[in-house]
Amino acid sequence: MTAPRLKTAVWAAALLRRWNHHTAVVATLVRRGDADAGTVLLKINRLDGTATVLSQTVGADGSRAWLRGTGAEAVADAEAEAYIQRQRKRDPDLWVIEIEDKRGLFAPDEPVI
Repeated sequence: MTAPRLKTAVWAAALLRRWNHHTAVVATLVRRGDADAGTVLLKINRLDGTATVLSQTVGADGSRAWLRGTGAEAVADAEAEAYIQRQRKRDPDLWVIEIEDKRGLFAPDEPVI
């Protein structure tokens, strides 16, 4: 049996609070989705014209995990934004959080698979 899942709004607030206390990383809520069960995209902006988008998924054991939505390597910021816009059209309950991380310090607590 899996543990109850945190509501997305609570999880997102915790991520924003945690990373905004870090001196070299800025986390911003770009789009609020469904408070209870909306899926999350993390846009990791390297502030050099490139970004990576991680898409929330569920691991085999039912726990939160991430997929590299834009591939293994960083892509042009415009390509990352286009990916986000396509996902928003498919899922109106989608959350988008942008992480500005010039030094590459951000890592999600959950695995990237």
